[in-house]
Amino acid sequence: MLDLTLIPAIQTTLPPVFEARHLINGQWRDSADAATTERLSPSHGTVVSRAAKGGKDEAEAAIAAARAAFDDGRWSALSGKARATVLLKVADLIEANVDRMALIETLESGKPITQARGEVSGAADLWRYAAALARTLHGDSHNSLGADMLAVVLKEPIGVVSIITPWNFPFWILSQKLPFALAAGCTCIVKPSELTPSTTVILGDLLTEAGLPAGVVNIVLGYGQPVGATLASDPRVDMITFTGSTAVGKGIAAAASGTLKKVALELGGKNPQVIFPDADLDSAADAVTFGVCFNTGQCCNSGSRIIVHEDIAEAFTARVVELSKQVAFGDPLDPATQVGAIVSPEHGAKIDGYVTAARNAGAKVALGGKPLQIAGLGPQFYAPTVVTNVTPDMPIAREEVFGPVLTVLTFRTLDEALKLVNDADYGLSAGVWSENVHTCLTFARQAQAGTVWTNTWMDGFPEVTFGGVKQSGLGREIGRYGLDEFMEIKSLVMRIGRTRAPWVRPR
Repeated sequence: MLDLTLIPAIQTTLPPVFEARHLINGQWRDSADAATTERLSPSHGTVVSRAAKGGKDEAEAAIAAARAAFDDGRWSALSGKARATVLLKVADLIEANVDRMALIETLESGKPITQARGEVSGAADLWRYAAALARTLHGDSHNSLGADMLAVVLKEPIGVVSIITPWNFPFWILSQKLPFALAAGCTCIVKPSELTPSTTVILGDLLTEAGLPAGVVNIVLGYGQPVGATLASDPRVDMITFTGSTAVGKGIAAAASGTLKKVALELGGKNPQVIFPDADLDSAADAVTFGVCFNTGQCCNSGSRIIVHEDIAEAFTARVVELSKQVAFGDPLDPATQVGAIVSPEHGAKIDGYVTAARNAGAKVALGGKPLQIAGLGPQFYAPTVVTNVTPDMPIAREEVFGPVLTVLTFRTLDEALKLVNDADYGLSAGVWSENVHTCLTFARQAQAGTVWTNTWMDGFPEVTFGGVKQSGLGREIGRYGLDEFMEIKSLVMRIGRTRAPWVRPR
């Protein structure tokens, strides 16, 4: 591993342990049984946060608060302007607290401090965009139904929304959901991952400071059982939106089915990038390296498999290997670090298991394939890994590894490439690299994915909606379509004047 770029631990004073509690009906609470959990930093091995461990009682209390807040109209009955005003204040407060929030997120998740700062500051833009949508929300009118008829299609908030967020982008993904639900007029219960609760709790303070009424947003800390299960199954909840693994998403959908509440799921991905010989290969190699190493590969949009034309496969793979050696792995608190720690020892073992199984099945590990030891830091680091001689049936080519592990397959024709792209249970995102616009457009139309990037990877904007097909999920987030997820459609049909002919005729 001496040819990799490794950054040892820097000398720094870590902040005091963050104490996190539930926010229910505007009040910060400990758990009724005083239970707590502690989070150890995956990079530094020290206690970062101590959080109240909620149970069914806390979840039900939060649901009751959100239900009451929605039903009495303290938020849902406000004008779009009034809701937008609060959301804009939240955005300003997020920007004022970037450094504090980024530090705790880095220590809880293991991601580099520069990425955490970008995630938190960038999330403020999501809140501002949602505020704009709150003021421009509208339905439709139908004025062509005849002289005596007028119909209006109304958009109304769906009601009480449960929001369950993951550990890999704890603040960004929350901000893909919560401000849009609030813009629509919904009230919410948020359950962050038990591994990364702190930025969600800090946001609770910011929401109060911004003037959000009590009970509109409630936060319950704890585990999927029983907190998440209660949020999914309770009949007082009208919708649940979840981001996480496909397996857990299926469980969420099953729990919600008893009440037929709306379910929105953003789940896993096994996202391909297809590289043609006429592409800008230097840009493609850099984007591939970024796509698999970003957030230590712990990203639903990770570009974890590349499908390279056989004429350039060997040279292109060699270029990716050389670039991967230059990516800085190490202390997340060092601004020079590009890749930090794996979130937990169990997840690190899972990543290594995929690589070991592929090697045993005949694949070749061209780079990495083992944990990293970095001076002064804990053991939860994994080397940048490139696996070649992969066949499409191998688990490493089909399943979500969720680590800095790239698999390489080859193709000869566009049709063959598309067959490999679409031969997957997932359909979150896909990419194509070619200077031929016809190749790119054909690929974009036929790739089974919610997002297709051409000659780029993982560029995103609040205006552009996000979500997957197949087992990558249900529904959409951000953009105008992301707001619509939190709306119910109501048709209002009006007769003008006394023009209706009687159905019952007098004898």
